[in-house]
Amino acid sequence: MKIQENISLKPFNTFGIDVYAKRFVTINSLNDLKSITSKEKNIFLMSGGSNMLLTKDIENLVLQINLKGIVVNDTDNDVVYVTAEAGENWHEFVMWCISQNYGGLENLALIPGNVGTCPIQNIGAYGVEIKDTFHQLEALEIETGKIKTFTNEVCDFGYRNSVFKNELKGKYIIVNVTFKLTKRNHNFNISYGAISSTLKDISKPTLQEIANAVIAIRQSKLPDPREIGNSGSFFKNPVIDLDSFQILQKKYPEIPHYIVSENEIKIPAGWLIEQCGFKGQRFGDAGVHQNQALVLVNYGNASGQEILELAQKIQQKILETYNILLEIEVNII
Repeated sequence: MKIQENISLKPFNTFGIDVYAKRFVTINSLNDLKSITSKEKNIFLMSGGSNMLLTKDIENLVLQINLKGIVVNDTDNDVVYVTAEAGENWHEFVMWCISQNYGGLENLALIPGNVGTCPIQNIGAYGVEIKDTFHQLEALEIETGKIKTFTNEVCDFGYRNSVFKNELKGKYIIVNVTFKLTKRNHNFNISYGAISSTLKDISKPTLQEIANAVIAIRQSKLPDPREIGNSGSFFKNPVIDLDSFQILQKKYPEIPHYIVSENEIKIPAGWLIEQCGFKGQRFGDAGVHQNQALVLVNYGNASGQEILELAQKIQQKILETYNILLEIEVNII
């Protein structure tokens, strides 16, 4: 375990932002993690670097969490518990589960990032969220060095949210996550329009066919971070009350929407951004992707601050036009 100095973080974040870490260390074992956190409390965590926008150099010690391993735990006739270490690549883990015929994560294929960060954000796509298959996680408490187990209920999952983004932010480091997956009689969720149409000619799709459909959809809409820097969806889809929605619908009858509850309506943020003319627009090397207005991109040499300023410009225009304040989904550092 060697601490390096003045390391560029460009290879470690999917936006490809070239900021520097004053000190940087890769964590390959739980013992390494316990050792370093017993001495250092002012730390900054890097995992897959997929849900952050870096706007400045990092003064704190940067820990790159590289814990690896997958273990199959207790099983019965229908259910299997699979534990993945925090440093496992999320998409590769999903595909491994599918190769074992373990169901539940297939709709979440091709989401960038690592296993350890997925519960923080309660990542989701095409009608499925982490909370749907999450069993528990283990996390190290930075202050004490103790390992604590968090159940689904304790994590307090919400829409792109969890206890780790709120009252426990910066207090724990997730070391592994356990999922409760199906071995047979899989409960497929393929009602999402794009998936349903992609699979329309397959009467009984397999886990792999569903994952392939998800991958094809994502690749058609979302840029590959290895080719164009991005962090996937930059904004959350806003949820507004019914009265506010009805006022908007009178003015914009074509506005797409989804019913969340009796008094809550979700509006696609991408539609709002596109209607305001930002889709495909470029401001220097910062821009809005041409195929998906929800994705902000770095065409090469944009700074994190330039991308943040573009996001704020979009927020202001949406607020002026629709009286909706878009909430940023990625972590701004």
